[in-house]
Amino acid sequence: MTVGTDPYNARVRALFAHPAHAGHLPGAVTVTNTDQGVRIELSASAEQGRLAAIRFRAWGCPHSIAACEAACAALEGRAVDAAGQFLAREIMQSLAVPAEKSARILVIEDTVRLLGAALQESATSGRQN
Repeated sequence: MTVGTDPYNARVRALFAHPAHAGHLPGAVTVTNTDQGVRIELSASAEQGRLAAIRFRAWGCPHSIAACEAACAALEGRAVDAAGQFLAREIMQSLAVPAEKSARILVIEDTVRLLGAALQESATSGRQN
């Protein structure tokens, strides 16, 4: 690494160091996605059509972990439909994700959308409030 060059901005470092949404929600709807050298697990519970709680487990680079935290923070409390429409573009910009890592962040986008579909299916089948 060249002196004075830091691959992680302050937001990446803060989210990576203190991921408030890290972990797993037992009994919640859970999806896992492995692609592009990263593995993402999201678990969430919904109440009255809203994401009551969302947690992540991520195996990947600091950008991936920080992006998972940012996504969970952005989605918690929002309508379940928001997960199905989630775009990682703003997170990639705010974290200054290098172009060579953008595919990893898109895996997070795909996983959030999978979670939204799973929550919708769960609500339809009556397993989740």
